[in-house]
Amino acid sequence: MYAIVDIAGQQFKVEKDQKLYVHRLEGEEGKKVSFHKVLLIDTGSNVSVGEPVVKGASVDAKIVAHVKGDKVLVFKKKRRKGYQKLNGHRQQFTQIQIEGISEKAAAKPKATAAKTDAPKATATKKPAEKAAAKTAAKTAEKAAAKATASKPKDLSEAKKPAAKKATPKKESDEKESDEKESGEK
Repeated sequence: MYAIVDIAGQQFKVEKDQKLYVHRLEGEEGKKVSFHKVLLIDTGSNVSVGEPVVKGASVDAKIVAHVKGDKVLVFKKKRRKGYQKLNGHRQQFTQIQIEGISEKAAAKPKATAAKTDAPKATATKKPAEKAAAKTAAKTAEKAAAKATASKPKDLSEAKKPAAKKATPKKESDEKESDEKESGEK
């Protein structure tokens, strides 16, 4: 049996009696801690995946020790400038031992599930109605904007004649243009 649990912002795959290092946790050595952000539990025959967490599930652990990690050296240098800087850092960790993984998935009867679904349905209708009203208002605004855009702003624009349509050329015009083209070549 294993679980995937979120501990201090990181996800770990944990099993019973496993020791691991996590980012520094508050609490004294020997104290017990419980993690409720369980993302997945695999019991061997059944896999429970959370949405985003498995409801009612928890991982119990005991703080073994507070320790420092390995030293990380940070070296900065700018060439040809005589600048060098060396810094060191040791991250604080907590060693924990997993004592147990509990899955308390409460199976609800269908009658109570139907009762709980009814209020959710009414609650979801109200935001849906609000969204529909917003979209209707936006379409009304767009239609009003189009109507005002299509109306002439000045009377001078209304009096202007429409663009002239292209008139078909007469045969004599076509002959003249053909003669010009042949003369140019």
